[in-house]
Amino acid sequence: QVHLVESGGGLVQAGGSLRLSCAATGSTFSSYVMAWFRQGPGKERDFVAYISGSGGRTYHAESVRGRFTISRDNAKNTVYLQMNSLKPEDTAVYYCAASKVYTRWLVTTTSYENWGQGTQVTVYS
Repeated sequence: QVHLVESGGGLVQAGGSLRLSCAATGSTFSSYVMAWFRQGPGKERDFVAYISGSGGRTYHAESVRGRFTISRDNAKNTVYLQMNSLKPEDTAVYYCAASKVYTRWLVTTTSYENWGQGTQVTVYS
């Protein structure tokens, strides 16, 4: 089990940037695939990006590709989401998630057994 705590959310104007962080405690961080999901008002929780345990492999949802970048620092037990060129439609609660297993289903919420409490990102035009 791993405990996850997100930070870095806030209010930002369209076109601006934010960096989210997710700090992990409780287990061997580098053995987990880490991901970011988001849930907008009245919407389902959607996949944003994932990164392998070593950091050597990443995958981003098409809606954020080229604007968002997931990364990790295993020495700090932290995963990041750098968000640039933000749009109002990026407004959501952003969640960090961890999975012990690297599968083909890493874009689905059911692949992750550990979740953070979420951090709000609001983008205004």
